[in-house]
Amino acid sequence: MTHKFHLSGLVVAHNEEDVIEDALKSLSFCDEIVVCLDRCSDGTKVIAEKYADTVLEGGLAEGWESEGKRRNSGIEACEGKWIFELDADERATPELAASIGHITHTVTEEGTYLVGVDNYIGDRLVRYGWAGSFGTTAVARLFTKGSKQWGDQKVHPTVEMGKKLGRVEGQIVHLVDKDIDDMIDRLQRYTTARAADMAAFGNLPPFRTTLRKGFTRFYKSYWGRKGYKEGRMGFLLALMAFLFMVLSHIKAEKDILEPVKEKIS
Repeated sequence: MTHKFHLSGLVVAHNEEDVIEDALKSLSFCDEIVVCLDRCSDGTKVIAEKYADTVLEGGLAEGWESEGKRRNSGIEACEGKWIFELDADERATPELAASIGHITHTVTEEGTYLVGVDNYIGDRLVRYGWAGSFGTTAVARLFTKGSKQWGDQKVHPTVEMGKKLGRVEGQIVHLVDKDIDDMIDRLQRYTTARAADMAAFGNLPPFRTTLRKGFTRFYKSYWGRKGYKEGRMGFLLALMAFLFMVLSHIKAEKDILEPVKEKIS
């Protein structure tokens, strides 16, 4: 397969005018920048057009009903041999950019690389306690085209990847939440989207199973991932990991039962 560019930078965004500019600036080391816009109603498009070589726009009419389909459309639009994905609330550090440049110019194998993540809540770097669906410290973001495919889930879609080639030196800076209120708002959005997936795919386990998994997530976050080192914030992250499981289940039950009640009535 021939490629027009060596390295493509990809950002998928929905109404991210407050944060996307710095993300795009940090991708200046890429040969091309592709931005995939999902039904944006703010100034995100204007900002994207200042930095991107290609700007895609779409929504339900284009089949973008899930995060995975939006991301796959963006990947398909990239013309580079290598692709580096970055979210609008993330930034690539100079060290990371240098490491990516070295890898993409020396590695001939096809596959994916993990990239480390420094997660910030407000101005605070929170190193410990990220677990499950509420946060992670490493993501598969650098890959050769054709080595990564996203699933159809609405939140945290599954990923099919080719050969794992290693881990890149350097970190992505991730501005996760502005504050605790923002974290709670994210929990609301994530659980609503996860519940829609669970209801649509019919994969709702017994509630006791969800509770057990929720407590496991809490333990993994607070003790396994050393959230206790972050004090109250670490406890809060563990609590969010637990609540993500439980609230998603309860909302999914409501999504399943309400149409049934309407048919009976």
